[in-house]
Amino acid sequence: MDGQTDSTILIVEDERSNLVSLERIFQREGFRTLLAEDGKKALELSRKHRIDVVLTDLMLPGMSGIDVIKALHTVAPDAEVVVMTAYGTVETAVEAMREGAYDFVEKPLKRMQIVKTVRKAAERHALLAENRTLRKELSALRNRTIVGSSPALRQALEVASQAAPSTATVLVLGESGTGKELLARHIHERSGREGPFVGVNLAALPETIVESELFGHEKGAFTGAANRRAGRIAQAAGGSLFLDEIGELSTAVQVKLLRVLQEGEYEPLGGRTERADFRLIAATNRDLKAEVEAGRFREDLFYRLNVIAITCPTLAERRDDIPLLVDHFVEVYCGKNDKPPMTVTREAMDRLMAYDWPGNVRELENAMERAVVLSKDSTIGPENLPRPIASAEQTGGELSFAIGTPLEEIERRVIHATLSHTGGDKRLAAQLLGIATRTIYRKLAAEEA
Repeated sequence: MDGQTDSTILIVEDERSNLVSLERIFQREGFRTLLAEDGKKALELSRKHRIDVVLTDLMLPGMSGIDVIKALHTVAPDAEVVVMTAYGTVETAVEAMREGAYDFVEKPLKRMQIVKTVRKAAERHALLAENRTLRKELSALRNRTIVGSSPALRQALEVASQAAPSTATVLVLGESGTGKELLARHIHERSGREGPFVGVNLAALPETIVESELFGHEKGAFTGAANRRAGRIAQAAGGSLFLDEIGELSTAVQVKLLRVLQEGEYEPLGGRTERADFRLIAATNRDLKAEVEAGRFREDLFYRLNVIAITCPTLAERRDDIPLLVDHFVEVYCGKNDKPPMTVTREAMDRLMAYDWPGNVRELENAMERAVVLSKDSTIGPENLPRPIASAEQTGGELSFAIGTPLEEIERRVIHATLSHTGGDKRLAAQLLGIATRTIYRKLAAEEA
């Protein structure tokens, strides 16, 4: 075998000897091969299999090669097409390329030429597929929404939405995995600022390069600075700068960040003073007041950051949202892994509701991705969950409410908790609650209105 590839090639050729010969050539090159002696068979195979490259003769019985190319736009729109044409019919090959063919080769075929052309077509297919995937993932990241309707989450979102249009610095607090960056993006998207959202995880950066990352540097500012580089503050011009894990900043960089917030200007390493135009959103899972008392964080910077503080609730504090989050993550990862829609069994949902979730929403997301990948059919059961979650047991299905909780809120939470217990079965939930099924539908509809 001369090479190895993950590509599948569909060879369409009515001459049996040529078909077999081409099959041998591309199998030796590591391609998976499918064979068709006419256009009808080629389209049937295209419907049943994922095909990267179609190698087709232009002269075929029944359907012409041009007709096959046109039909492939619907049946296998992502496949690259290479056409084989007899000597002297280049005009027809040019017509095929107008219809979307990648390239053509003339008969009599030369092994090296046809292998080279098909390999290039396969590489183009792989590159375009990768670009589509990256765009899809980028779009998914940009459009990630905050899922849930629990009181704790709604309270945080209400404060965030009120703060968004202002210029005030926002400090997002909360444990790891609670969705602090999502909340920061929520604020930015509602801020009215036209510039970008630029995020920096300070805990992931070596202390020696944090200053350069934030403020930028001029060419020659330090050893290895071969070119001028704009910092994250400059990149966030007109938009929002999100500094995650702000508690990790060294004292020296804290002083420089304080100057930016107080005076609206900064100096790139080795450069001149520049004006700053950004809205700062910071986040931490540390107790910054304790850090101030311990002398590890500047008090003046803390008060500059703590203009509007919003705490992301833990997943344990928003347990009512677990079924919604589970459905959301199952849908997301079924799509990413090309799996059909899946449902979560009542037993599995009971275990998910009973677990303490020390890793919060991030841990739940990872658990559901694992469950989707490991499930062998259209259901997710306890056996598909990580062992600590699968072994969690409910403690009686009790709910507690603070004194003074409005009756409407108590009613809403009881209905959602009962639906979680019944796996979404509204009829059974109504029977357990002693109310009419239509009452549950009416209450749920009122929430969405």
